[in-house]
Amino acid sequence: MLVNATDMLNKAREGKYAVGHFNINNLEWAKSILLTAQEMNAPVILGVSEGAGKYMGGFKVVADMVKALTDSMEITVPVALHLDHGTYEGCYKCIKAGFSSIMFDGSHYPIAENVEKTKELVAITKALGMSLEAEVGAIGGEEDGVIGAGECADPDECKAIADLGVNMLAAGIGNIHGKYPANWKGLSFETLEAVKAKVGNMPLVLHGGTGIPEDMIKKAISLGVAKINVNTECQLAFAAATRKYIEEGKDLEGKGFDPRKLLAPGTEAIKQTVREKITLFGSAGKA
Repeated sequence: MLVNATDMLNKAREGKYAVGHFNINNLEWAKSILLTAQEMNAPVILGVSEGAGKYMGGFKVVADMVKALTDSMEITVPVALHLDHGTYEGCYKCIKAGFSSIMFDGSHYPIAENVEKTKELVAITKALGMSLEAEVGAIGGEEDGVIGAGECADPDECKAIADLGVNMLAAGIGNIHGKYPANWKGLSFETLEAVKAKVGNMPLVLHGGTGIPEDMIKKAISLGVAKINVNTECQLAFAAATRKYIEEGKDLEGKGFDPRKLLAPGTEAIKQTVREKITLFGSAGKA
């Protein structure tokens, strides 16, 4: 059964660890992440971008698939199905489809409009028992065609959004989607500390978890980050393992071209990446 993310994130914040949010892109992704979370007895959040939702056949298809997987594979750890960087319209589609959690990314709106739309979604998600993530300060890099420069959030704007009653807050602190460039300046812990001072015990979210040094991850968790998003690292691991399988000609051996065999090395690579992240985030054994 799917749950909202509120309880797991409050426990993470109090316990000084973070719950891993891993984006899914197809059946293999969802199975790999769920099985690894179960293996490590860790709560987990399955993230779905609007582009990935469309690719998989629509949000209803995704929700039904994840619910069926958790049932058929007897997954007992807490699992939240979460819209990642949702538009205003996308949020309503995921509410209808049966997601247990959504993110409304209103960071590109003027703060007054971000507040207005977030406030509306707070009322709806609370009534339905869902969790809601909001964002202030654009995350750098590109996600589904949306490009951000990695601006740091205004702590006062963060407080304005947090005071609406959202369950978690993504505040830009110099983090970037995708690979980090060689000249990346690192996370702005000064901004993170200022945001935490304004929002109190609100669980904070760190997007762009791929490639951030371990010491920065641990420091961010110590300063209130309770949810860390990972997507690119799983994609890179999957691609590298699949490439190796093909370059070694294993797809030409016997029935090595069978998708169940062709995709197996990639799915194992996803599992290994998720294991590493769950260990780093400190959420193993916390279900």
